Amino acid sequence: MEWENQTILVEFFLKGLSGHPRLELLFFVLIFIIYVVILLGNGTLILISILDPHLHTPMYFFLGNLSFLDICYTTTSIPSTLVSFLSERKTISFSGCAVQMFLGLAMGTTECVLLGMMAFDRYVAICNPLRYPIIMSKDAYVPMAVGSWFAGIVNSAVQTTFVVQLPFCRNNVINHFSCEILAVMKMACADISGNEFLMLVATILFTLMPLLLIVISYSLIISSILKIHSSEGRSKAFSTCSAHLTVVIIFYGTILFMYMKPKSKETLNSDDLDVTNKIISMFYGVMTPMMNPLIYSLRNKDVKEAVKHLLNRRFFSK
Repeated sequence: MEWENQTILVEFFLKGLSGHPRLELLFFVLIFIIYVVILLGNGTLILISILDPHLHTPMYFFLGNLSFLDICYTTTSIPSTLVSFLSERKTISFSGCAVQMFLGLAMGTTECVLLGMMAFDRYVAICNPLRYPIIMSKDAYVPMAVGSWFAGIVNSAVQTTFVVQLPFCRNNVINHFSCEILAVMKMACADISGNEFLMLVATILFTLMPLLLIVISYSLIISSILKIHSSEGRSKAFSTCSAHLTVVIIFYGTILFMYMKPKSKETLNSDDLDVTNKIISMFYGVMTPMMNPLIYSLRNKDVKEAVKHLLNRRFFSK
């Protein structure tokens, strides 16, 4: 690899599934199909949330943002990963790596905050239905969505800036498919305790705090639903938030699985375990974006009707 003064890193080598050509071909096909599903599913949700007047509500405004976010999040890593599966050259420039780190972290942070905002929206809709149009007016939900994006961009800009200023020595091999910020940070030949502290603070603010808001919101929602006497009323109330709750469980469930799973090496050798962990990590990044449109379309009558209406429009029938 190219070096300048033996401390200025010019490029990184993304190890990915190097040494496993059959797996690379298999996962190229699989990830490509998943990426197409992500683009079509989330693109459809964005389209109907814009074109259908019945979906011009806070919930679907947030959902449109979530779908756009999922497309952006997967596009920061999947195309380059697909190219690396078919190419012998698996390097990425330092600047390209920095851009990938920034975009990936920004999208991930924004999604955490946005899911918290969506939980609050569901809380107001179920627990304060008469005041919902006032509390969740356009002057409220648009700044909430903008604030989510702003939080993601600022957090990512700060963390990425501190990481790219670290000195990197001779080790330029990233044992991953893309430039994940923690993997890059650990390659620095300097003390990274300051970066780790910054990451801890950001995790508390932008991951755990939204999760706390979600837990509190759904605790109040469940309490309110249980007070409804009719089973039909309880079912209707729960149906308004079941899709979002399912998405939250999948999103945070995969995060907990990734970072809390036991790291046993007794049943697998180190190479097999390494490949398994990387495959799990790759699917963690694509499963939620793929599942979101399926969950919202299968569990939501309004979305189903909007899709049918969209398909019946003249420019589709011609």
